[in-house]
Amino acid sequence: MQTKLMKRIVSTEYLIAAVLIAVFYIVVGGFPWYWLPLLFLLFDLSALGYLINNKVGALTYNIGHSLIGPALLTVVYIITDASGLLFFALLWLFHIFIDRALGYGLKHTTSFYHTHLGPIKGKK
Repeated sequence: MQTKLMKRIVSTEYLIAAVLIAVFYIVVGGFPWYWLPLLFLLFDLSALGYLINNKVGALTYNIGHSLIGPALLTVVYIITDASGLLFFALLWLFHIFIDRALGYGLKHTTSFYHTHLGPIKGKK
């Protein structure tokens, strides 16, 4: 059973992770800060699967919001030193962490509002 305190703690952890990613993106990656807000919604294109149905929507959304994608990009970046991969992986991680801080978790096939973090903002 989730309590409000538990949800607040998890949300705060994801917010801290997003801030750390943003700092790493700017300081270590040397990328301009303005790309973080400009490209933020790019990853939400994965929700277009919901135009077909909940099952396809959950699949496409979860692919776009899983930590696996940016982790794999980071591994390829380490192997190849292609800075564009790091740029994209950090943008992607920032988006995921902000979404999770807001309560938008990975989706169940029952509804867009049913996530692994619980219902979104009281929706059932």
